[in-house]
Amino acid sequence: MIKKIQTSVLRPGMFVHDFNCEWVENPFFASQLLIKDDQMVAKVRKAGLNELYIDTTKGSDIAGGESATHVRREIDKVITKISENVTEEVSLPMREELHAAKKAHTAAKKIVTNVMHDVRMGKQVELEAVNGVVEQMVDSIFRNKGALSSLSRIKSKDEYTFFHSVNVCVLMVAFTKGLGMPRTVINRAGVGALLHDVGKMVVPQEILTKNDRLTEEEFAQMKDHVVQSRIIMLQTPGITEESVAVAAQHHERYDGSGYPDKLKGEAISELGRMAAIVDVYDAITSDRCYHKGLSTSEALRKIFEWGKYHFDPKMVELFIKVVGIYPVGTVVRLESGLVGVVKEPGMTNLLMPVVTLFYDKKKECYLQPRDIDLAAPENVSQRIAGPESAQNYKINPLELVGLI
Repeated sequence: MIKKIQTSVLRPGMFVHDFNCEWVENPFFASQLLIKDDQMVAKVRKAGLNELYIDTTKGSDIAGGESATHVRREIDKVITKISENVTEEVSLPMREELHAAKKAHTAAKKIVTNVMHDVRMGKQVELEAVNGVVEQMVDSIFRNKGALSSLSRIKSKDEYTFFHSVNVCVLMVAFTKGLGMPRTVINRAGVGALLHDVGKMVVPQEILTKNDRLTEEEFAQMKDHVVQSRIIMLQTPGITEESVAVAAQHHERYDGSGYPDKLKGEAISELGRMAAIVDVYDAITSDRCYHKGLSTSEALRKIFEWGKYHFDPKMVELFIKVVGIYPVGTVVRLESGLVGVVKEPGMTNLLMPVVTLFYDKKKECYLQPRDIDLAAPENVSQRIAGPESAQNYKINPLELVGLI
C-alpha cells in the first residue's frame, strides 16, 4: 500500500515512493528508493521535508498514516468545493480576444529573450519595454483571462527560462486581478514576475543547462539567482518596490524553509506569497530534462498539499479559484464516457466549462469534434468525472480547440 507518513517517523527499511516535494528539494537523485540507514533519514529531514509517501509492499510499514488513495480523494473533494460557483467576468468573447492575446504573448517572449541577453552581456534592463508588454498582457487579461492564460500552456523545455518567465507573468497578473488589486499594483506585480528569474543570467551557463542533479555547490550558485535578480532590479531606474518583492521573495516559503532570507509567514509580502505559488505551479506543470510536467489538476493537488507548510493556505485557496481545476486546454472525461478538451472556462461555474468533445470511451472511437456547454440546461446530465492525459489520445489539446 502507498501511504503518507510524517518524516519524523521515517525509519531505515522503509521504501520511499514519493518524496512529496519539488524536484529541486529532493535530497536524493532518485524519486523512489529504499532508506538504508539513519544517515539517509537525517538527510531527508535536513532537506526540510515534512511528509512523504512510502510503499509498504517494498519496505517496512508503520502504524498510522493515510493511504494515498484516501489523501487524494479528500484533497479532490476540497478542491472541487473551492471551485464551485466561481464566476468568470469577461468583456470580450475568447475567440475575439485570442488574436490580441497571441500578439501579447509573442511580444512578451521576445522582450524576455532580449532582457536576458542584455543582462548576460552586462547591460541594464530596458524597463520601458518591459512595462509596455506587461501593459498589453494586463489589458488582455482584463478583457478575457482565458485567452492569454490558455497560451501559458505553450511550453518548451529547450527554452524553459524564457517561457517560464512569461507564464509566471500571465499567472501573476491573473492572480492579482482575481484578488481585486488596484491596476497599478497588478502592472507592477506583472513586471516583477516577468523579471523574476533575470538573475539566472548571472549563473554559469553549464549549471543553468545541466541535465543531471546539481551538486551542493552548484545548487548554492543556482539559488543565488534570487539575490542576483534583486540586485539587478534595484539597479534598474524606475523599478518599484512591488516588482522587486515578487522577484526577491518567490523562493521564500511560509514555514521559513525557503531562501534567500528564510522569511516566514507574514514576514513575506503578500505579492511574495503569491509569487511563490505561481512560480511552483508553472514549474511543476512544465516538462524539464529531469522530469515530466504534471497535469494542471495534479499540480493543483500538489500545491494544495504543500500549502500545509510551504504556502499561505488562504492564498492557495484563492489561487485555485483563479486558475480553476480545469483550465482551458485540459483534457477531461465526462461521466457519460465522452472525452473532450476544455475550450472556454465556465462563466457561472468553473466546473461547467465549454468542452470540445472528440472521443467516446464506451465505444472506444474518435468523434467528429463538437462543442458542448456544460452550463446549458440541456446538458444538465453531463458532468466532468475527472482529467485525462492528452498523450493517451495522441492529440494536441490547444490545436484541437483552435488556440494554436
